[in-house]
Amino acid sequence: MHTDPVFIVIPAFNKGGRLPGLLADLVECGIRVPAPSVEFLVVDDGSSPTHLLLEQRAVERASVCLATAGAPHRVRLLELPGNVGKGSAIRRGWQEAASDAAWLGFLDADGAVPAAEVWRLVAMLNSVRFDLLAGARIRMAGHRVHRSLIRHLQGRVFATLAERWIPSGFYDTQCGFKLVSAARLRPLLRLLQEERWLLDVELIALIVQAGGRCIEEPIDWSDPGSSRVVPILDPFRMVVSLRRLRRRLAHLPVSS
Repeated sequence: MHTDPVFIVIPAFNKGGRLPGLLADLVECGIRVPAPSVEFLVVDDGSSPTHLLLEQRAVERASVCLATAGAPHRVRLLELPGNVGKGSAIRRGWQEAASDAAWLGFLDADGAVPAAEVWRLVAMLNSVRFDLLAGARIRMAGHRVHRSLIRHLQGRVFATLAERWIPSGFYDTQCGFKLVSAARLRPLLRLLQEERWLLDVELIALIVQAGGRCIEEPIDWSDPGSSRVVPILDPFRMVVSLRRLRRRLAHLPVSS
């Protein structure tokens, strides 16, 4: 049985309303999964006091439930002093991983990815040789993807631009659940610079440039019903940021 430890960062900014449900579901499913051991690190990204309190209570409940059940998994909280952005929060969280963690990953805190799918992909880590395993929102038989038309169209436009400017062969770079081989990722951590939305694209591009093998796995996904994306302004910012990332990657030698 695969027993290499897994370390998953959950970046959270004002997620006091959604994080408790996600952690409760992860614990409920995880109690039935003896291996590999998974440590979930919730990284609070400068949330308001009200949301931070709710996150603290959720982490405490999850930790107690796992300990009471005798499960090998852990949940803990890292509080950042201010808002630094999703990408920076994930990178900061990875620095907390134990040296024996074989896989590093991240999971969005909004609960869009069901807990059962998280554990299903974790179980895949020993089934196929790859360096990066990413969830993908692909409508196909056996999978349920609930997403508003506007968000779907925005996502496809972004994915098309990302593939044209920074080719990786990915259908869905922005799905919020990814697992990466620690041996492949740790040497690249110093090269990661994206602070917000584009960490996914940057991470995939660096793994590909380093000769790593990337796999997309279709998953169930449900639109959380809210978004912090500001129409027109944020898509414009993402395009500008994507062009900047392309230029930086083009001048960045990465050895495999």
